[in-house]
Amino acid sequence: MQSIKTNNETISWLLQGDVSIQYQVYRDLLKIKRDDLRQRIQTGGWGAEYLSLRKSNRHWGEAFYHPKWTSSHYTLLDLRNLCISADCLPIKETIEMIAREEKEQDGGINPARTIKNSDVCINGMFLNYASYFKTDEEKLKSVVDFILTQKMKDGGFNCMLNRSGAKHSSLHTTISMLEGITEYEYNGYTYRLKELKEAQQSSIEFILAHQLFKSDKTGKIIRNDFLRLTYPSRWRYDILRALDYFQYSKTPWDERMQPAIDIILGKRNKDLTWNMQAKHPGQIHFEMEKAGKPGRWNTLRALRVLKYYEKG
Repeated sequence: MQSIKTNNETISWLLQGDVSIQYQVYRDLLKIKRDDLRQRIQTGGWGAEYLSLRKSNRHWGEAFYHPKWTSSHYTLLDLRNLCISADCLPIKETIEMIAREEKEQDGGINPARTIKNSDVCINGMFLNYASYFKTDEEKLKSVVDFILTQKMKDGGFNCMLNRSGAKHSSLHTTISMLEGITEYEYNGYTYRLKELKEAQQSSIEFILAHQLFKSDKTGKIIRNDFLRLTYPSRWRYDILRALDYFQYSKTPWDERMQPAIDIILGKRNKDLTWNMQAKHPGQIHFEMEKAGKPGRWNTLRALRVLKYYEKG
C-alpha cells in the first residue's frame, strides 16, 4: 500500500475541533499521550453537552431506545466514541440501570415490550459501550451468552436470525458485534472470551470475503450507502467504519481491504480532508458537523486508517 503523509495543515485544522477530536488526533496520529484532554471531554464541548441533556430519570431522550437518535442507547454509543473518561459516574449509572431493567428472558438487552427475541445488533452496541465504561462482568454474562447463540454458519451475525430466520449474515449487524467483542477483550473481560474471539475472527473473514462492500457471489456493490462516509454511524455499516474497526482491532493488512482503501483515497479533498457526505435521518441532540462540508470525524478516521496500514 502506498505511503500516506499527514499534512501539517490538516493536523492543525483537526486540532481546532472539539476536545474529543483533539484527544484522538494526539493519541492516534501524533502518538502523544494527552490524558488532560481526555478529562476535559466531560467538562467542555460535545461531551459536556451530551451530559447536560441527561434527564432526572437517568435517561437521555424518552427511554433506553426511544427516540432515535436521542435515546440513552445511541447517546451512550456517541459518548463512548468521543472517548470520554470511562469513570464518568452519570454514564455508569445509566448503564447499570439498563443492564438491570432491560434484560429479556433470552439474556439479551431488549427494549421491545412486544417482541421477546432480543436484537443481537443492539446487544453488540451495548457490549461495546458497557465494556468501555467497565460494567461489572456479572451483568454482561447473559448478554455474552445470548450473543454467542446468534453466530451464523457463514461466520457473521444478523439481527433477523432469531426473528425471521435470516440465512445470510448482515454487514450492519456484524460490524456492531465486532466492535463490542473487541471492546470486551480490551477491557480485560474473560467470560467465554475464547468463543467470542473465534466469532471475531469468523466475522472479520465474513467482511473481508465481501471486500468490505461487494457481493461474494457477483462481485457487485451490495449497497451504494456502504460507500458514503457518514458519522455518527449509528447501527449502519459503511466502509470507513469497517476500516476504522480493523485498525482499532489491529487486524493485519489483507489485500481484500484495498478496494475500499482506493475508494477512501478517491474521496479525499485537495486539502487532504474528507467531507461529511451524508447523515442518517432522525432526531438528534445537536449537530456536530454539516453534511457536504469537510468533516473532522471522517478526516480523523480516514487518516488513522491510512497511517496504521501504511506500516504494512
